[in-house]
Amino acid sequence: MRVRYCGREFSPEEIAWIRQLIEESPETTRAALSRLVCERLQWRKPDGGLKEMSCRVAMLRMQRDGVIRLPPSATGKRGGRWRIQRTLAGEPGFEISGSVGELDGLHVEVVRTRGESHLWNEYIDRYHYLGYKALPGAQLRYMIWGGEEVIGCLGFGAAAWKVACRDEWIGWRPEQRKERLHLIVNNARFLLLPWVRVQNLATKVLAIVVRQLPKDWEQRYAYRPLLLETFVEIARFRGTCYKAANWTYLGLTQGRGRNDVHTLAQEPIKSVWAYPLARRFREILCAP
Repeated sequence: MRVRYCGREFSPEEIAWIRQLIEESPETTRAALSRLVCERLQWRKPDGGLKEMSCRVAMLRMQRDGVIRLPPSATGKRGGRWRIQRTLAGEPGFEISGSVGELDGLHVEVVRTRGESHLWNEYIDRYHYLGYKALPGAQLRYMIWGGEEVIGCLGFGAAAWKVACRDEWIGWRPEQRKERLHLIVNNARFLLLPWVRVQNLATKVLAIVVRQLPKDWEQRYAYRPLLLETFVEIARFRGTCYKAANWTYLGLTQGRGRNDVHTLAQEPIKSVWAYPLARRFREILCAP
């Protein structure tokens, strides 16, 4: 029986080979194992690079499901959670208020340095209601700046494998989705720091990032995405900033989670929103 993880189907023979690889290489790290698996299975990104992050996530889920048993983690992850260090840089700042027109120097910048990465992780872990979790697949993280001050964070990662209302809205068939899902990018995290209370800031930030993300994504991954998606937990938020930023409401999830293929997961119902990054996005996604 074939099993699916991170958008790829694994045959029984491939699973058996992965088990054998782990058994014969007990000292090999998880990162090295993911590279070996990608090379053997020719699991590659559109630019030809190995899909190492997707492979690592897939193997973690295989272990969760009892399919394989990985060697101990060499990172700070224990018991399914990452240990995020608390620093003075992540402490609450002075309140910033007013209107977005009064905020000087508003811009977003891709997280590039190790220090920025640690601070992004800390802010998300401290102040986002979902906490920190590694973004799946190809990804970009942004810091939101107001002049010289960080005032928020954005995170974009791989799209959900199957979303009924999204897929119906696009109009593509399952084989087209499998082939072109990488052209959709998921806005997985959006955080304005709790001491920042600026009117209409969220809508303005979304307007900035949708213009900047396609070229940033192309610079990193050698292709341009065609569509953005996001999921808003309806018990907590109404998606007002997405609506104001001209995102399209598509419908509600079924509470199965972004990768559930066995209809077993029970997660909060979320509204689904999308933003086209190209006029011909539907034509390209649904092309023969």
